[in-house]
Amino acid sequence: MTTTLQTPAPPGASERSSRSLVDTVFRAREISIAGALVLLVLGTWLTNHRFLSEQGTKDLMLNASILVLLAVGQSVVVITRNIDLSVGSVVGLSAFACGTFVSDTDRNAVLVLLLGMGIGAVCGLVNGFLVSFGRVPALVVTLGTLYIIQGIDHWWAHGEQINASEVPEGVLDLGSGSVIGLPYLSLIAAAVLVAVAYYLRSYRSGRELYAIGSNPDAARLAGVPIRRRVLTAYVLCGTIAGFAGALWLARFGTVVADNAHGWELTVVSAVVVGGVAIVGGVGTVWGAALGAMLLTTIGSALVVLKVDPFWEDAITGALLLAAITADRIVNVRMTRALRKRSARHGHGA
Repeated sequence: MTTTLQTPAPPGASERSSRSLVDTVFRAREISIAGALVLLVLGTWLTNHRFLSEQGTKDLMLNASILVLLAVGQSVVVITRNIDLSVGSVVGLSAFACGTFVSDTDRNAVLVLLLGMGIGAVCGLVNGFLVSFGRVPALVVTLGTLYIIQGIDHWWAHGEQINASEVPEGVLDLGSGSVIGLPYLSLIAAAVLVAVAYYLRSYRSGRELYAIGSNPDAARLAGVPIRRRVLTAYVLCGTIAGFAGALWLARFGTVVADNAHGWELTVVSAVVVGGVAIVGGVGTVWGAALGAMLLTTIGSALVVLKVDPFWEDAITGALLLAAITADRIVNVRMTRALRKRSARHGHGA
C-alpha cells in the first residue's frame, strides 16, 4: 500500500495567493476601462475626424486633467472606507481665493499654487479631524462642510467674479501652455498621479490605508494608527483639491463663487467606475484616473456627435450603477473562490 505525503503549504502562501487573485481581478478591470476608452475615442474619431485633431487632442487632455487630480485625491480617502463630498466646494473656494490673490497684480504662479494647496489642506484637516478623532460619519461631515465652504465662498464673492484680464499671464500660461505638444496641466496631473501611486504602493503608511479599508478591526489589532492615517488621507485629498482649484484659475481665467459646483458626484463616479471599491480596501489611483478620463471623454464625444448633453449625466449614472454592481458580483465570487482555496489548503495541511 502506497502512502502519499502532502507537503503543507508554506506560511502565508494562502494570503499571498488571495492577494494575487484580488490584484489580477482588478487589474483586468482597469484594462477593460482602458479598452473602453480607446474604443470610444476611435469610434468618435471615425465619425468625426476633427475629434483627434491637434487642438481636439489637446482639449481632451486639458478637460481630463483637473478631474484626474480630484479622482486621485478622492481615491485615497475611499480606499480607507470613507468619502469626501466637499472636494467640489474646495475647488471653488480655492479658485476664487487664488483669483482674488492675483487680481491686478503680478503674483508668481508658484505662490498661487501654494495658496491653493494651503486652503485645501486646511479644509482636509477639518474633515479628517471630525471623521477620525470626532468619529462622525464621513458622509455627514463632508456633506456639512460642502455647504459650509459653499456658503463662505458665496459670502466672500458677493456675486462678483474674477476675469481673465485680471489674472497674470504667468498664471494663465500654466493652464494653456504646453511643451512638445503636451499641456502643462496634463503633465502636472500625471506627476501627481505617479507620486501618489508610488506612495500607496511603496510606503508602509500607504499600504496601511488599504489595510484600514479592508478590515479596520484587523488593522487596529495589527497596530495601525487608524486615526492618523485617515486624517492624513483627508489632508492629502484636500490639498490636491485646493491645488486643482488653483489650476482651475489657470485653466479658465474667469472664476465665480460656484466653480466646480456638483463635481463631487462626478469625482466619486470616476473613482468607482475606475475600480476603487466604495467599501474600501481595493483599487488603485491608476484606475481612478482612467475612470476620470473615460467620463470626460464621454462628455467631449457627445458634444462632437451633437448628442443632447442630458445623456452625459444619464451615461455617468449608468456607468456608476454598473461599476457598483460589478464590484458586488466580483466580491461575492472572490469570497467563494477564496473560501474554496482556503478549504483546500486546510485539507492538505
